Amino acid sequence: MVHKQTIRELLERELLSWEGVSVHPHRFGGIEFQYLGKELGHLHGDSMADMPFPKQRRDELVADGRVQPHHMYPESGWVTFYIRGAEEVPRVLELFQMQYERIRNKTK
Repeated sequence: MVHKQTIRELLERELLSWEGVSVHPHRFGGIEFQYLGKELGHLHGDSMADMPFPKQRRDELVADGRVQPHHMYPESGWVTFYIRGAEEVPRVLELFQMQYERIRNKTK
């Protein structure tokens, strides 16, 4: 029987291939991805990704309809992306890539 990879497994495999990225248990459940100890974002199962952005960037992403305000802290810089299927993995990776570049550039 062939194992069909979960969305979490697909994202984890790709993100861990990026230099400096590691995975850890998240304090509120799920898994957290970090770049050199700084959180890029975290996953709650296969259905939700949360990421911290600067408030202005968060507002732009929400206005563009790319993400929703964070499910628990809607006024913060955090965003939530509801993953409705494996076809959305590239969109989630694009958001993680934004985080990766932003945080990597800050640490140079």
